[in-house]
Amino acid sequence: MHVDMSQTGSPVGSGAATGPPAGRDPDASPRSQEPSGARRIGGSLVGAIAPRAYLIVVLAIVVLVGTMSSEFFFTERNLLAVLVTASVIAVLAVGQFHVMVTGGIDLSVGSVVALSSVVSALILSRGSPLILAIVAALGVGALCGVVNGVLVVYGRVAAFIATLAMLSVARGLAYIIQQDRLIPISDRTFLSIFSGRVAGIPAPVLIALLVMVLSAIVMSLTPAGRRLYAFGGNPEAARLSGLPVNRDVLMAYVTSATLASIAGLMLAAQLRQGSAITGTGYELDSIAAAVVGGTALMGGTGDPVRAVLGALVIAAISNIMDIRGIAAEAQLIVQGGVIVLAVYVTSGSGTRAARALVRRIRRGSGASRRQRAATAAAEEG
Repeated sequence: MHVDMSQTGSPVGSGAATGPPAGRDPDASPRSQEPSGARRIGGSLVGAIAPRAYLIVVLAIVVLVGTMSSEFFFTERNLLAVLVTASVIAVLAVGQFHVMVTGGIDLSVGSVVALSSVVSALILSRGSPLILAIVAALGVGALCGVVNGVLVVYGRVAAFIATLAMLSVARGLAYIIQQDRLIPISDRTFLSIFSGRVAGIPAPVLIALLVMVLSAIVMSLTPAGRRLYAFGGNPEAARLSGLPVNRDVLMAYVTSATLASIAGLMLAAQLRQGSAITGTGYELDSIAAAVVGGTALMGGTGDPVRAVLGALVIAAISNIMDIRGIAAEAQLIVQGGVIVLAVYVTSGSGTRAARALVRRIRRGSGASRRQRAATAAAEEG
């Protein structure tokens, strides 16, 4: 049988050398074609930073606006104040994220903040051990979370209704415990732990960073965290697959309320008193921070790092409005607008609009380059 070598090259199995493909190093092995370790690490870092890039840009814009609006904004004292304020919101936002990723919402966090601050202040005022005050405050918060979770998971009560009821109950209990008087806190150890400084860094900032890191580890590296994402993305599929979603969702509400208790301890230390009005409006701040950070109201997306960045944005905007002397009522209007804008930007329609704008800009820049090239060619001719 004759084989035309000019058409087919060496026949398969003939043992003739076929040579390396054109353009490839004959000495290169398949392993050498794989990306290097540094390149893989770089790709991983880009993949981790890219989803948060828009938040960094937004934060930079807010800081620029603040710097232009007042020379006091970019001072060390004011920036530290922004960080401390953002730390409380960040702790609440991380807890809110755990609930929102399941498709729920927790409106009770502000009232749990107040209840925890009053409980801890009352125990400390009676000379009880510091550890008892902290454990009691955290226990009260966890109990509120258990009630919320049981109502939502087993009672099939809408999260909005269940946590709205807890908002009223917890605030009422805080007023009853306070008995129309502020409860001062003078325990120096308590004040140092929750509002002092460590190596010049405010303790609230360190607490917020610790909460963020622990939450990120849980959500990204543990089965429970992955199950929360799965449930938020498709609740029915998660249930049908046999995942223990009821337990996980219950724990999400407990986590949110417990972190609200930690925020209550932080505020109590900063104010040096327990008060039933502490934490008013913080439920809106936590939701705003989580939503600005990209947490979808329908669940299934987001991460705690972005929630903390969202808290920084919210705190910086509030600080700018305070510096400018904007009334609290007007600040609520601005905050509501920020939430609506953030929901639109992070929604499907907002994403599609942004992609369409990018494509339009690219087409415009490409047309401009072609026009400049044609003009240059015409001038040369």
